[in-house]
Amino acid sequence: MNFDLSEDQLAFRDAARSFAQKSMAPHAAQWDAEHIFPVDVLRSAGELGFCGIYSPECYGGMGLSRLDTSIIVEELSAACPSTAAFITIHNMATWMVANFASEEFAEEIAPRLTSGELLASYCLTEPGAGSDAGNLRTKAVRDGDDYVLNGSKVFISGAGSTQILVVMARTGAQESGAKGITALVVPADAEGIHYGKSEEKMGWNSQPTRQITFENVRVPVRNRLGQEGEGFKFAMKGLDGGRLNIASCSLGGAQAALLRARDYMHERQQFGQPIATFQALQFKLADMATELTAARQMVRLAAFKLDNSDPEATLFCAMAKRFATDACFEVANQALQLHGGYGYIREYPLERYVRDLRVHQILEGTNEIMRLIVARRVLTEGVAEAIQ
Repeated sequence: MNFDLSEDQLAFRDAARSFAQKSMAPHAAQWDAEHIFPVDVLRSAGELGFCGIYSPECYGGMGLSRLDTSIIVEELSAACPSTAAFITIHNMATWMVANFASEEFAEEIAPRLTSGELLASYCLTEPGAGSDAGNLRTKAVRDGDDYVLNGSKVFISGAGSTQILVVMARTGAQESGAKGITALVVPADAEGIHYGKSEEKMGWNSQPTRQITFENVRVPVRNRLGQEGEGFKFAMKGLDGGRLNIASCSLGGAQAALLRARDYMHERQQFGQPIATFQALQFKLADMATELTAARQMVRLAAFKLDNSDPEATLFCAMAKRFATDACFEVANQALQLHGGYGYIREYPLERYVRDLRVHQILEGTNEIMRLIVARRVLTEGVAEAIQ
């Protein structure tokens, strides 16, 4: 359905689709099976602007809206949700640097991030601070012109293979909560940084995931984003867009799974006729298409709200993330079911889509946390009317 997209958005979509089909789709199964982090392809994406989609143009970014971003990400993830998801993580870290670093530091590093020359990991989650991110314990203590960083982060995408780490660390007392958190840009090869093993995961195998330990890592004060204590605010601003990004990755994976299922229904013969003629399976496909379309519209509405600085943008982003990642996982799962036993073997991509989309219900805030955000806002007087 293209009637709601502008000419520019159609051009972005087509460029992303062409890149995804030529540079990502033919290799996605190998990346998954062999745990290959496709750095060359990521840097090729940077040449097209996809490493700085919504970062400012003055630093080499495309300066696009979150709605435009969703359209691009959906196309990339149709080829490989895992690789597309890393591109969105890099984009979030790049956006933070470009928008909140000092002008001097941003001019030095942001163009290298938007071009894909440097790849970035985003470091928020800790062993004891997942959903409760405001309780993180990694510390950064000021020592002259440096901070001394100690602590650990877990489940960090790209860790060990990226060049930049955007790290949330505590500069205030533990009891200061979210107000004591500061964002730092840390060279990934700085002395005192140690990387754990690459985790064996159910999906997302085209990007490494590791624990990072910081032992007396010195980080120049000039590498700080904003002022001390502003890190959590930046993280939350990033997470609204991050939730739309991961929801868009789910859209692309589900769209690809739906089309695979449709084609298979025409090809597969049972009882002397294509299974596309069986009404029960037609109904299943109809429900999948309906759920996917509803999810896409929710994501685009939330992106519109975020682009227009709507006061309830966080609410809409949480709703869109929850609904889209749940609905799209079910679309992919039902697409696998329609393939029968063939869907379960790796010769077909359905099992990869199911594995890759499953984690979207967990990261960028679990869907249980999304429900908590939505419930708290709707229970607030006057807010319920905002969703009418």
